[in-house]
Amino acid sequence: MRKWWRGLAPAVVVLLAALAVAGLRPATEHGQGRPQLRFGPGGVFRVALFADLHYGEDAWTDWGPAQDAASDRVMAAVLDAENPDFVVYLGDLVTANNLPIPNASLYWDRAISASRSRGVPWATVFGNHDDMPFEWPPEWFSPNGVPPLRCPPPTMSTPDSGCSFRGTPRIDLMAAEVGANRLSYSSSGPRELWPGVSNYVLQVLSRRRTRGSDDHDPALLMYFLDSGGGSYTEVVSSTQVKWFHSQSQFLNPNGRIPELIFWHIPSTAYVKVAPKAKSEIRKPCVGSINKEEVAPQAAEWGMMDALAKRPSVKAVFVGHNHGLDWCCPYEELWLCFARHTGYGGYGDWPRGARIIQVTEEPFSAVSWIRMENGSRHSDVTLSS
Repeated sequence: MRKWWRGLAPAVVVLLAALAVAGLRPATEHGQGRPQLRFGPGGVFRVALFADLHYGEDAWTDWGPAQDAASDRVMAAVLDAENPDFVVYLGDLVTANNLPIPNASLYWDRAISASRSRGVPWATVFGNHDDMPFEWPPEWFSPNGVPPLRCPPPTMSTPDSGCSFRGTPRIDLMAAEVGANRLSYSSSGPRELWPGVSNYVLQVLSRRRTRGSDDHDPALLMYFLDSGGGSYTEVVSSTQVKWFHSQSQFLNPNGRIPELIFWHIPSTAYVKVAPKAKSEIRKPCVGSINKEEVAPQAAEWGMMDALAKRPSVKAVFVGHNHGLDWCCPYEELWLCFARHTGYGGYGDWPRGARIIQVTEEPFSAVSWIRMENGSRHSDVTLSS
């Protein structure tokens, strides 16, 4: 049988090969039937960050399901108030160490349902709780014993449903999300970066056509990285740093396209710029809660150096610390925490979400916090 690529021009063959090596898809679509992301008619692209949802905590109690319902309400309120073009789920969508079921994707699916039901595309990165093994509660070994568990009944697609306590690996969670959701722009990333899974790049195309062509050039690049935790060490590895170098040089060799970076666990650079814990947040930092010390990755293997050397990188966004929501400058870029969105996880601070708005021409990037009650605060310009 004639190989399909033999009729292509040599330059096209080279391009497709480069895309395959880089772990990218051609700009015309992202996967099966997923149109490329684009700036809107007003030249604006708005992103909502949902961080640390922690679905599935203590599912065998009354308060566990109640706080999942509260997380549903937070995301609904933010999406209805902001009408974003895109959502980033910034890790810890589920608390897998509390899930006594064989497939945590059942709770993962609920976490992304607010975006899906409104037709808003999204992407996910993994946090440190998403694929943790089940932690047996000590009280289950008391005289009262194991409480009655609410286990999912078997179905045609999940015949092994029930309670198995085995956990769900990262790669299975991602496969379930991407395979079942047309609006998911997530990816398992290159195999050479495993055990880190959520490593990929998304291009947001310009609203303006290239001169003499129907094509649109990328006007924003969003990089997603797996910062570890759960089943392996909390770190962005040196291999991921090399991958970022190759991606950025291939997609943006002259640095003319603005770049935003997303992962879950803050790097050690966040410790360097952080306001003193529990002190007032003062300029040049911007935020409203500073209730704890930064809990960084286990080590720094060069990613922050790589980002700081690229003027095109405007900001890094992380979650993980529920009691922090500030942005602080670092070198020529900004380091930002998202706002704790879910009612799962520790802390009783009011819930909300960080919003990022990028304007294509003239370029600007601004951010603010939208709260569950509809209020807005902590406006910061990230492009100055």
